[in-house]
Amino acid sequence: MGLLDTILGRSKPVRPDLDRLFGLPAAAITLRAGAGFAPTGLGSVCFAGVEGGAFSRVRAEVRDLLDTDTDTGADTGPGGGTGPGGAPVEFHEDQYGYTWLLARRDPDDTASLVNDLHAVNTLLQDAGFGPHLLCSLMGFRDEQGRSLALVYLYKRGTFYPFAPLPGAAERRDNALELQVRALLSDDVRIEPDLGRWFPVWGAPGL
Repeated sequence: MGLLDTILGRSKPVRPDLDRLFGLPAAAITLRAGAGFAPTGLGSVCFAGVEGGAFSRVRAEVRDLLDTDTDTGADTGPGGGTGPGGAPVEFHEDQYGYTWLLARRDPDDTASLVNDLHAVNTLLQDAGFGPHLLCSLMGFRDEQGRSLALVYLYKRGTFYPFAPLPGAAERRDNALELQVRALLSDDVRIEPDLGRWFPVWGAPGL
C-alpha cells in the first residue's frame, strides 16, 4: 500500500476468510436445539459475471473437484455427494443473471456439505474469480415446513439468516430472523448491518 493510499484511508482488499464456513455445523446443532430447524442437506454458492469459455472451465473444474466422492466409494444416490444423473453439483441461473452452484448431501452430514461449499469457494477464488463471488448459503427447514437459510457474505466474512414466509408473495419472517441472530451469536459471525441482510428469493438450496 502506498503513501497516498495511507493518507486517503484506502487499503488493499482483504482476502476473505473462507474458514468461517466451518462454523456452520455448530450453528446447525444450535438451530435444531433452539429453534427446531434441521439441515436439508442443500447448500449453494452464488457468483456473477463469468461467461463463455471461463464459465465452461469453472463448471468442469467444480465437477472434477466434487466428483472425487464417487472415486472414494462415497454415497452417490439420492441425498449423497452427487446430484441427479451422477452430477456432483447442479448449476442454475436466476432472473438477475447470477449463477448458483447447488450441492447436495445427506441432511445429517452437515460437515461434508460445508467441505463442498468451502472447496467450491476456494476453487473459484484461486482461479481468479474471487471478485465475482457473492454469497453461499445452507438450507434448513422445521416441522411446520418453514424454510430458513444461513447466508455467508463472501466479501464481508459474515452470516445472516433469511427466512421467507410461505406463499407466492415475497415476504420474510423478520421476527424469526432476529431470533436466529440471537441464537447463533456464539457460533458464527453475524452481519451487524441489517441493511446487508439481502433477500435471496428462490435461491437454490433454500
